[in-house]
Amino acid sequence: MKLIHCPKVGTRPASEFVYGGLWRPMPDPDACSDTEWCHYVFHRDGAPGVQREWWCHAPTGMWFVAERDTMKDEFLRTMTVAEAMREATDG
Repeated sequence: MKLIHCPKVGTRPASEFVYGGLWRPMPDPDACSDTEWCHYVFHRDGAPGVQREWWCHAPTGMWFVAERDTMKDEFLRTMTVAEAMREATDG
């Protein structure tokens, strides 16, 4: 059985989770250019490898960010949205 670690409730069966798509920090819509906004909305990196993704623990409604190797379908780590945003702004 595949297991996923949720930052809120710990390790649970994968059947309790819902994939929410690629995670990327959103630019400020009031401050970014049309080109930057267009790139955010329409461009995705679908290359295999390590990606950050939205995941939701369905029973609690807890959304979090997972770092996953899409080539191996292996979860490397999970983090709260606040932690992911902090990392994105730190470097």
